[in-house]
Amino acid sequence: MAREKEGRPPRQPHLPELHVRLRSELGRIDEQLRDLLSAMDRLQGLLDAVVAISREVELPAVLHRIVTTAMDLVGARYGAMGVLSESGERLEEFIAVGLSEQERKDLAEVGLPRGRGVLGHLIRYPEPLRIDDIANHPSSVGFPPGHPCLRTLLGVAISVRGEIYGDLYLSERHDGQPFDVHDENVVLALASAAAIAIENVRLFERVRVGAEQFQRLLLPTLPDLEPFAAAAIYQPAAEPSQLGGDWYDVIPLSDGVVAVVIGDVVGHDLHAAAAMAATRNMLRALLFDQSSPPGSVLAQLDRALEATTNHPVTTTTLARIEPEGPGWRLRWSSAGHLPPLVITHERRAAYLLAEPGLPLGVDTEQPRPDHSRSLPPAATVVFYTDGLIEHPHHSIDESLSTLAALAAAHAALPLPELVQALADHHPSDGHDDMAIVAVRTPPA
Repeated sequence: MAREKEGRPPRQPHLPELHVRLRSELGRIDEQLRDLLSAMDRLQGLLDAVVAISREVELPAVLHRIVTTAMDLVGARYGAMGVLSESGERLEEFIAVGLSEQERKDLAEVGLPRGRGVLGHLIRYPEPLRIDDIANHPSSVGFPPGHPCLRTLLGVAISVRGEIYGDLYLSERHDGQPFDVHDENVVLALASAAAIAIENVRLFERVRVGAEQFQRLLLPTLPDLEPFAAAAIYQPAAEPSQLGGDWYDVIPLSDGVVAVVIGDVVGHDLHAAAAMAATRNMLRALLFDQSSPPGSVLAQLDRALEATTNHPVTTTTLARIEPEGPGWRLRWSSAGHLPPLVITHERRAAYLLAEPGLPLGVDTEQPRPDHSRSLPPAATVVFYTDGLIEHPHHSIDESLSTLAALAAAHAALPLPELVQALADHHPSDGHDDMAIVAVRTPPA
């Protein structure tokens, strides 16, 4: 009997037991797949977030994007970033997201958080902080009046070049659960990317400011043009870019004549800025030949540039305002540039439409046409570059009409305020830098 038992095959499990074990195994695999898909979604969300943050070029936009992105990644109702002061001991700036309008109004009376309580804990101990119940944390000091009552918190420090730049705070998951280690890991990864984005935008801002300062140094300070009035403005592109080629100049000549020039060198780099400076200086020298009309001066300038420099294509308008009887006469020549705008004392605005001629650097053999127009007393002539009017969704004619209406509406302003109004309310999309110069004839 014993031998018979020893020779029997092992007992097979019943079919119901196999079903239970199979279901258990399938459930475990399904759970692992869900976790894997969730991790993949989080990773993709993190990659998308890094790309979105890196596209921002202004620091306030970067900081706000970091907060909203972190909230999306972990499903938080509230988010904030506190930027530390240079001493690193207090909050200098605080960006909060998720508050209602009423909560914002209430907290505006309280003022900026001072970095006490659990916020201060993260400042003093810049390690990841997860709290399931803020009220029970040893550092908790409660919330100011009007602040939403928060229970959970996830905080991480953001370090830039080895120094703590600020702290990222998240609170209240939408599902009501406390933050877990997966939330902490994904926010830590985001904080690393955010530090790089913050440093990049700070470097970019220093470069942009330096480029803009250099550009302005190349432009002149307008001289005393008594009895004329004059004002000019240069405004860089809305999206920071490299150096531009826009320039202007106003030069008093003998016999009560004033020369005005506006121009735009093709390109946005150091070469364009250098070409702009060379063109302006060469034109200044040529302008002191009183016997030459504007078209002749531009022709001389074109030939000189071709002979002496590797000059890019340039559009420009050169004008002379000369005394004539009780009024004035405007003589001008254009090298592919936009028409000047004349605004009378009665606030009527009209463009001086005429043959524009070829831009400089295209064909020095082509003639440069001259044009002439009488100007009444107290008339304003506005010269500008294409950055003032170009818009991808509007035609040039539409933008010119808008600019004329804008100029007429502000015609009674002093010239500095007029050019500022044109620069502030321009019909372009702001993708390019712009220059405006306006000259007003003396009153009767």
